Amino acid sequence: MSSSATSTADVRTHRWRLVGPGIVVAATGVGAGDLVATLIAGGRFGYALLWAAVVGCVVKIALAEAVGRFHLATGSTVFAGWRSLGRWTTVYFGVYVVVWGFVYGASAMTASALPLAALFPALGLKTWAVLCGTTGLLLVAFGRYSVFEKVMTACVGVMFLVVVGLAVFLLVDGGGATGSLVPALPDGSTVYTLGLIGGVGGTITMAAYGYWINAKGWREASWLRVMRWDNRVAYATTGVFVVAMMVVGAELVAAVGAQIASGDAGLLDLDTVLRERYGQVVSTVFLVGFFATSFSSLIGVWNGVSLMVADFWANLRRPAGEEASRAIADGSAQRSRPFRLYLLWLTFPPISLLFLDQPFGLIVAYGVLGSFFLPFLALTLLLLLNSARTPAPHRNGPVANTVLAASGVLFLVLFVDQVRDLLT
Repeated sequence: MSSSATSTADVRTHRWRLVGPGIVVAATGVGAGDLVATLIAGGRFGYALLWAAVVGCVVKIALAEAVGRFHLATGSTVFAGWRSLGRWTTVYFGVYVVVWGFVYGASAMTASALPLAALFPALGLKTWAVLCGTTGLLLVAFGRYSVFEKVMTACVGVMFLVVVGLAVFLLVDGGGATGSLVPALPDGSTVYTLGLIGGVGGTITMAAYGYWINAKGWREASWLRVMRWDNRVAYATTGVFVVAMMVVGAELVAAVGAQIASGDAGLLDLDTVLRERYGQVVSTVFLVGFFATSFSSLIGVWNGVSLMVADFWANLRRPAGEEASRAIADGSAQRSRPFRLYLLWLTFPPISLLFLDQPFGLIVAYGVLGSFFLPFLALTLLLLLNSARTPAPHRNGPVANTVLAASGVLFLVLFVDQVRDLLT
């Protein structure tokens, strides 16, 4: 399908069947740690910060739409666009994917292993972590994009049923809501507010969205309407997850006065509360949803960032924007050596971190590089989508520029705060 008329007809008659890449990027971006951050915010401030979660989803819709629009309007890739901005983008991305991938690999495998180790403790956390990483590698290395998308959609389905079902269950049970639905900024909530707006669903996989729409077969401007529908549905789903976890925080965590640790392990604290209050069945169902959340993030990064690295390598040799787009669409990029080597890098070297204390210097570098990515993305999208690199009809308008600029400022503030925390 290449004509705009055909795409429009498909959107009108088969909208839900077209949704795919957006679900992939949303599921990848929402990890266990993001849900914990929302849970803690709900536990401490009730529903007062619900507005921040909604604003955060709007910001992510704008960022993902800008990435997808650049891919479709130019027929190229976002990395080809970055390369046109100068060598600094190549240097940053090259260092970033090496350091970030090494630490993230260990983190993602551990997050996926936590619920499995709680359900089946005989194997132990480290064994489950290795199994999760290698399973993700095999699925991504040998499965076609259509298979990968179906697995991600299944994970999202499980996440939705468990997280939203838990929120509804708690509302019906009458856990005792705290706070008000009126938008507010309670004392001591500034960091949580910024984190909710900038953090949930926002990682390097925001940039991977363009690669997934190419893998889906969308490569021309005629697909813009389809992409926008896909993107909005996906981040509306993310918004539902965020609201549901805030309900859990407000209705359960605050009601029982539980202490929830930050990071992925916080969901194990929530599991303890659920098991003590509602029994083993509710606990088991929750752990299944926890696994779906973590494992979808793992395989999403294994696939999406590896596609970006394959494009990075192709552009190191020569400008390869349209050629790379075709390679992603026909599946040859997924069979390339750079793609598979980065898959191995994400999986096997990080296993060493499962058995060692993570070096402080490495963690600082990981935190700094990672927290700078979204400011980098917002800034470069502003440059790319307001220049001759993008055809005139598809450049930014005032609303898009305002949202991208505001998000860039927000992400810079979060970057400075993250660096300060890391160094102190």
